[in-house]
Amino acid sequence: MWSAIWPALPLLFPSALAAQPAAPAPIRAPLRDLHLGQLNFLHTTDTHGWLAGHLQEPSFSADWGDYISFAERMREKIEAQGRDLLVIDTGDRVEGNGLYDSSQPQGVYLSEILRHQHIDVMTSGNHELYKHNTSEAELQVTVPNFRGSYLASNIDIIHPETQELVPLASRFKKFTTKQQGIRIVAFGFLFDFTGNYNNTVVQRVEDTIKEDWFQEAVSDEEVDLFLVAGHVPAHSPEYRAIFTAIRATPGHEDTPIQFFGGHQHIRDYAKYDDKAVALASGRFMETIGFMSIDGLSSTSPIFKRRYIDNNLYSYYHHTGLDESSFHTDKGLNVSQLITESRSALQLDKTHGCNPRDLWMSRAPYPHEESIYTWLEKKVLPETLKNDPRGGEDRPAVAILNTGAIRFDIFKGPFTQDTMWIISPFTNEFRYVKDVPYDKVQLIMEVLNKQPQVMSMSLEETFDGLDSLGPPAQVKHFDGAMASSEPAIEWSGQDMAGTGQIPLSAEGPSGAVVPGYTTEDDDGDDGDDTIHSPIPFYRVPNVFQATLSANTTTKPETVDLVYIEFLQSYLTLAAKFAQLDVDFAKESKSYMPGSTLTDLVLEWVGKNWPCTDN
Repeated sequence: MWSAIWPALPLLFPSALAAQPAAPAPIRAPLRDLHLGQLNFLHTTDTHGWLAGHLQEPSFSADWGDYISFAERMREKIEAQGRDLLVIDTGDRVEGNGLYDSSQPQGVYLSEILRHQHIDVMTSGNHELYKHNTSEAELQVTVPNFRGSYLASNIDIIHPETQELVPLASRFKKFTTKQQGIRIVAFGFLFDFTGNYNNTVVQRVEDTIKEDWFQEAVSDEEVDLFLVAGHVPAHSPEYRAIFTAIRATPGHEDTPIQFFGGHQHIRDYAKYDDKAVALASGRFMETIGFMSIDGLSSTSPIFKRRYIDNNLYSYYHHTGLDESSFHTDKGLNVSQLITESRSALQLDKTHGCNPRDLWMSRAPYPHEESIYTWLEKKVLPETLKNDPRGGEDRPAVAILNTGAIRFDIFKGPFTQDTMWIISPFTNEFRYVKDVPYDKVQLIMEVLNKQPQVMSMSLEETFDGLDSLGPPAQVKHFDGAMASSEPAIEWSGQDMAGTGQIPLSAEGPSGAVVPGYTTEDDDGDDGDDTIHSPIPFYRVPNVFQATLSANTTTKPETVDLVYIEFLQSYLTLAAKFAQLDVDFAKESKSYMPGSTLTDLVLEWVGKNWPCTDN
């Protein structure tokens, strides 16, 4: 049981600190106000362990303790006006930051920090279900911590004690708001996810909404609002199916529906009809989503959304408070708990110093400032040298998907935290010997959905390939290949470079700085902070690195090395390439025990020394 192995956590005590001690102060910037309504919401999604905030980015430098203070102060302000506030979180709270990944067992510090926020509706993401231990921790720790708030409409789990298949949490709940008694029926969904560990079952949304319990829930006549929270893109067939099912229910042809989504790591807003909308609120504690609804019982309710940059300057502005009046005791306590937890995990330990920024999307691929070029030309060739068949000149190539990288690397110290931030995944490398080189290139083209090899029918067969790249490319650059030309100015969706210029905290009052410039179904005024846009470059789904020392001639065959996550995709692509290889059966471990994270850390230690200058 987790309670038996829980570490001695630091005691909570008041602190004068705001955010984390190393976090940069936010930059003064022009802000758009919030529109407070009859019913209001704060929303987080895809936080992936970033509860300490961003320690190199002023725009997102507030931590979970500051968010707790913000929620408390907003609730005080809103309830004083006789209005209501609900707090929502839609999953993927794990994997992606040292605060989660570096503890043993994973997540014990994070769970203790997370639970201090009052959350009214919470759901699971796909990352909570990838591993056996992660899903069990969700059942045994997070669900009890948020009992009555955690909803799992389409997720079951094999209970570790009874071995029975049971719902991960309640399927739905009906409740009334504190101030106005607004009657709400709430659900908690996950998209049609198939990559979960075999101790969980994710039922397809289209099947779930046919079940008796769902039909009974949506048939309730005494409902003022349906609240559908989920780890589901705002624009998605799953949410469209739920919307259609509710609208098809007699009596609810025009009942307001508020969706909250996630998964794509973007700021997004979808309008389903005049009384049904969806909000997705970014990633990595960069964004606090805000929604308000006025006139719930009217023929024309008014929905307003805002994407709040996660920093104290925004928080002070929206609450009408300042440094002396904003922070609550609970918020300060949790900020201190985060500081102590980071110290216990040694997340500031330095392994090297990066001489320049390396970007996921801010630089084209290939380019010397591209993080993928760095991996292709430097890290993989110089670390994947332990040839299990003998002879360092043996031809070999390694394939890695761009989605294995989650964040940029800034110029400066490369810390223990950086290691987990850029790639938290623990997949090992595997290899298959003597693969025809030309077949490898065809596999690459298939995985990258090259138009010259992909017919419309094959596009459907390989539809899941989009998940190999960074999450945000799915929305606006569906299947697009890398380009050396910049795309149109990025319209506010998730990109590694959004706001990620380590700007000085000092500057002109109200200066417009680079950051999110979102365009969605409601226009281009959703961001609370007025930013200048940042260009975005497409990247491929996968790239390859040559591991052989002899690159003067094209080899006939190579050893194909790949990250384990790619195995099922390679098997599918090999069939199209007429390559008879069962990667699951024929592959062997390559450098057993080594992960991409290990290789990066090894390379950084050897090649990026820190100097006093």
